[in-house]
Amino acid sequence: MHDIRAIRENPAAFDAALSRRGTEGLSSSLLAIDEERRAAIHAAETAQAEQNRASKEVGKAKASGDEAEFERLRALVSAKKAEVAEMQAQAKELDEKLTHELAVIPNLPAADVPDGADEDDNVEIRRWGTQPEFDFTPVEHFEIAGVKASMDFEVAAKISGARFVMLKGAVARIHRALAQFMIDTHVDENELTEMNSPVLVRDEAMYGTDKLPKFGEDSYQTTNGWWLVPTSEVPLTYTAAGEVLEEKALPIRMTAHTLCFRSEAGSAGKDTSGMLRQHQFEKVEMVSITHPSESDEEQQRMLRCAEGILEKLGVPYRTVALCTGDMGFGARRTYDIEAWVPGQNTFREISSVSTTGDFQARRMNARFKPAEGGKLEFVHTLNGSGLAVGRCLIAVLENGQTADGGVDLPQALAPWLGGKTRLSPEGKLV
Repeated sequence: MHDIRAIRENPAAFDAALSRRGTEGLSSSLLAIDEERRAAIHAAETAQAEQNRASKEVGKAKASGDEAEFERLRALVSAKKAEVAEMQAQAKELDEKLTHELAVIPNLPAADVPDGADEDDNVEIRRWGTQPEFDFTPVEHFEIAGVKASMDFEVAAKISGARFVMLKGAVARIHRALAQFMIDTHVDENELTEMNSPVLVRDEAMYGTDKLPKFGEDSYQTTNGWWLVPTSEVPLTYTAAGEVLEEKALPIRMTAHTLCFRSEAGSAGKDTSGMLRQHQFEKVEMVSITHPSESDEEQQRMLRCAEGILEKLGVPYRTVALCTGDMGFGARRTYDIEAWVPGQNTFREISSVSTTGDFQARRMNARFKPAEGGKLEFVHTLNGSGLAVGRCLIAVLENGQTADGGVDLPQALAPWLGGKTRLSPEGKLV
């Protein structure tokens, strides 16, 4: 959510920043609504003051026996009362209109975000690891002999339709091990607090974390109004909604492993093979709530937490800074981590780490009390995947595949796999 006062003070700067995201000249229409809204508020306050003054005079006129003045003042009070109600209703309507207009405008990009139209204009920051060399042609995860029997798309389709998968046996265990490895690493080494959060949330939580009203079609809503979370960013971030935190409590760092649900409304025909893009998937999420002066540093910290997971697993990756045309709606700056997937001979996104500044905090009224006093300030919120479990499974299977149809698994997973480090061509952990 944008601050109308900031737009009022520097409309040119607002328009210039927004134009970097392909949206032109909104300040004039916003300020027109704002001016009309403020005029209605002023008119309501003026009418209220006149009503109050007339009300005081009514008694005096009655006491003096001036019936004509009494009737005039009583009529005036009634008229002003109606005028106040009309102006207040108009001000409320305009306030709701302004709030809606502000709610569907994307966040302003940070100054260091590269300009660009789409993913082709993203800027690579660094690479890690060596891409494996095979003496055979590597295949995609669902084509690996040891994986096929344990990754069933046909049964999932019979139960739920397209973009679902049924994992079983060793592959299901590897998937579970990955999630446990991630969450334990974030808790034990990265000092995040583990949360077990709801996956059903109210409208307010979706709105406060900028998923509504603009992206309702990308999520699933139950018949009684709850939303299935697209990511646990929603419940974790919304824990701060309406709160006034002590400055010394910041930063608040959380992590959760949850199911996530997305309709993939805009991805018809895209990534239909395998389990790369699913309606239901699991993710280990990281969320930080910070002091504004520390949010940029916190984003780098979160990025390293996510990168560290892939490094422990030995999965090659690259980190890119998203350009203005590829960033998410609520992001001020985003870094994507893309894992190498040999079966596709390319890098694929496995994590996004974003800072929203105070964009979400304004929507959900999350503030903190400065230690040295002064007025309350909005916190900054950040979120990042640490990591997407299914996509990490894909990367581990494809990078570790062997000529006989088996998979050499990362040593880091052994404690969660009973000490086993290999998936046999028959689909067994050995």
